[in-house]
Amino acid sequence: MKIILLQDEKKLGKKGDIIEASDGYARNYILPKKIGVEATAKNMNELKLQKANDEKIAKEHLDAAKALAARLEEKQVVVKIRGGEGGRTFGSVSSKEIAAACLEQHDIEIDKKKIQLPENLKNFGNYEVAVKLHPQVTAKLTVKVTEE
Repeated sequence: MKIILLQDEKKLGKKGDIIEASDGYARNYILPKKIGVEATAKNMNELKLQKANDEKIAKEHLDAAKALAARLEEKQVVVKIRGGEGGRTFGSVSSKEIAAACLEQHDIEIDKKKIQLPENLKNFGNYEVAVKLHPQVTAKLTVKVTEE
């Protein structure tokens, strides 16, 4: 019996895959637990439409990430930290502080987990910070660390 999987199943396959299962296994395990549905013409057509819709949504997310990356690369975020004698700083700049400064200065909300710091920003100056907006899109954000 042919089955269309409705969710990822470790031993069977990923969501949307069409698998061949024995009749008893399909009727007694897959169908009652709503892991999959029988691959009828109607269900195949629904799967095709669902995949087209998923591709459209993925393309929209990619386009939005590219647009945000273009906006981020034009901007510079200024982060102020306390400094001591000789240009030394107390502590370092974290991704949380960069995300908050970006929201405050440019009204662009970035998840702190997507900011990839090359090293601890412990000195004053300009830094290039990578922001991973999408698996295929990474933007460079300029962060200027100044004294308070």
